Amino acid sequence: MSPAATTGVLTILADPPPPPTPIGLIAGGGQLPVIIARSLKQAGHVVHCLGLSGQWEPELPSLCDSFREVGVLKIGSWGRVLSKIGVRHAIMVGKIDKAKLMYDPLRLVKNLPDAAAIAGWYRHLRHDRRSHALLSAIAEELDRSGVALIDSTAPIDDELSTPGVMTTRQPTPSQIADYEFAWPMLMQVMRLDIGQAVAVRERDIIAVEAVEGTDRMIQRAGQLCKVKGWTLCKGARPGHDRRSDVPTIGVRTIENLHAAGAGCLALAAGDCIMIEKRRVLEASDRLGISIVGIPTAFS
Repeated sequence: MSPAATTGVLTILADPPPPPTPIGLIAGGGQLPVIIARSLKQAGHVVHCLGLSGQWEPELPSLCDSFREVGVLKIGSWGRVLSKIGVRHAIMVGKIDKAKLMYDPLRLVKNLPDAAAIAGWYRHLRHDRRSHALLSAIAEELDRSGVALIDSTAPIDDELSTPGVMTTRQPTPSQIADYEFAWPMLMQVMRLDIGQAVAVRERDIIAVEAVEGTDRMIQRAGQLCKVKGWTLCKGARPGHDRRSDVPTIGVRTIENLHAAGAGCLALAAGDCIMIEKRRVLEASDRLGISIVGIPTAFS
């Protein structure tokens, strides 16, 4: 296990403690919580899952030693529940589908903010509602209950992007020139906390990701650039908090890129999760998209 790192009052472990230490899993939607639950179990950990109301995948309870649904905004209860069953380390991953919150007839009862959520908003989020500020508020509240959030990528090291060309399909000389040109610009965009991706074609920046997210940005880039073969560069904000703030792609990302006319995907090596990596690479080769991992030194 790597040495512990300290940020503010929180002690953040780079890796989970050795099995069979119980690990809490605070799970939103999507396949990432499922993959992490399986990986933790395979490593020998006891997994206690808190599924965020209306968000978690149906298969998740069967993969965990215990499962309980909790309100999305009842943050104070998360740490108390985990602490009572002896959990001292937790991983928080998964998506929040706002539509599911809006159309759940019991949403007001299930997701009414508790005192901890209100206090966290007042202390942290009144003036800064970006994702890392929200994560800090959640981590601080969990820490009050003796539960430390840990690196969400630690159980799935084999699902991370790696340096060099990861697909059988190789990038063209033009695509190599494009991501070499665009990558320093992406670093500046991320330092300003604007977004985590840019689209480029023949050394012209087509689109920059903002609040809409990567999938909608890909669609917008495809509408703006009718010539096929453009490149998407995606990285991680400098100093990003790997307790939760980790860029993620999956098969759907590749399908969206193909539909929008992209031909290359450049990812920050070691800093992007590739959900079901084998399937992602297979889909990329099938659809004619090369994937390249950009080493940290290049940044």
